[in-house]
Amino acid sequence: MRKSLEANMTKTLTSIFTVGAFLAVAGFVSVEVLNTQEAEYFSRPDSTEVAGAPEKAKPAVEHVEKPEAVKAIYMSQCAATSDSFRTSLFRIADETEINAIVVDIKDYTGSVVFPSENTEKGGGGCQASDFRELVKMMHDRNIYVIGRVTVFQDPLYTKKNPHWAVKKGSATSTVWTDYKGLSFVDVGAEPFWDYILNISKEAVALGVDEINFDYIRYPSDGNMRDIYFEHSSYEDRAGELERFFRYVSEKLRSVPDGEYRPVLSADLFGMTATNYDDLTIGQVLERAFPYFDYIAPMVYPSHYPPGFNGWANPNDNVYGVIKFSMDRAVQRAVGTTTPIFSYAYQRIGTSTPATYKKPSYDKNVLRPWIQDFDYGGDYGPEEVRAQIQAAYDAGLTSWMLWDPANRYTKDALLPAN
Repeated sequence: MRKSLEANMTKTLTSIFTVGAFLAVAGFVSVEVLNTQEAEYFSRPDSTEVAGAPEKAKPAVEHVEKPEAVKAIYMSQCAATSDSFRTSLFRIADETEINAIVVDIKDYTGSVVFPSENTEKGGGGCQASDFRELVKMMHDRNIYVIGRVTVFQDPLYTKKNPHWAVKKGSATSTVWTDYKGLSFVDVGAEPFWDYILNISKEAVALGVDEINFDYIRYPSDGNMRDIYFEHSSYEDRAGELERFFRYVSEKLRSVPDGEYRPVLSADLFGMTATNYDDLTIGQVLERAFPYFDYIAPMVYPSHYPPGFNGWANPNDNVYGVIKFSMDRAVQRAVGTTTPIFSYAYQRIGTSTPATYKKPSYDKNVLRPWIQDFDYGGDYGPEEVRAQIQAAYDAGLTSWMLWDPANRYTKDALLPAN
């Protein structure tokens, strides 16, 4: 049965529905929904400080202890600047089981949400001048704050630092862009690693409790026949990404005694739970486990190809997609051996193919992203709750809801205790 399932997955994942296509869909939904559904809110200076007003005393930075089971919703960078959206999302946390909010620290434009002297200026994203106060507002409600950092997709950084960008293959001085016109930093651009570290440390200093890394991958949804990586080996994508994982993990976890050590998490493409290759983007589940406290597979049913695990339309099987995917992720987390190489693992014997000894990680290092937006189907209370239940039935306790429009299905959530 296991062999037949793996064969079916392999056949499905090599179909014309490529990883790049699904990642492109995810990006399209995020950008377009924000631009069309929220423009009326984000154009209003809800939280802009009055010119000439006396500077308020900054509150002491405190951190909230991570809930035993994280139940989170996402707050986009622009929503973080809108009093209307803040109030709406806070109300959900006050009235339901939600106990955490994932807020953008650096979004898809490369813009950083808080004023900073250490980051590139001039991005097209939104900025909350009162970000520190926003974090305190959440802490005062006992909301655990997760700061999302979009990493290698960064049009602002590549514009200011084109040397470190992924290039076009036919002209190595020209920055490559995907089908949406977005550019990427080369994974091997080590100065950029420190740039990400500095942003993360600033966020923690402002009170953010957890740093969540997203877009930790090679590009895919563009012309891959005309692309050039000057600073990394495309043939060793997974190895290059693991070196980044190891670097940021060691730096952020190394804090002086008495200082707050942030929780670290990483968002991975959903099919890393069921696939053993790098999906052409460098992401392999086992190579992320050693470096993060939590791994968040983005198991949105709409992002799986027709035929996945035998389902003609995965949107019609939302429970099954989550349960099937997270069951396999759990098996890989708790297992003590793996066929996947990692710098953190030890090879066992000299057999071919190689086998590696790995720690048995608690299954609850897995915290899936769950779909709460309409794409490919209607996602109402029944569909959202079915996905949450599937995570529970896979033995997990935590989950996060993603809606790029920041409009969540409240009826899918249990009331606050």
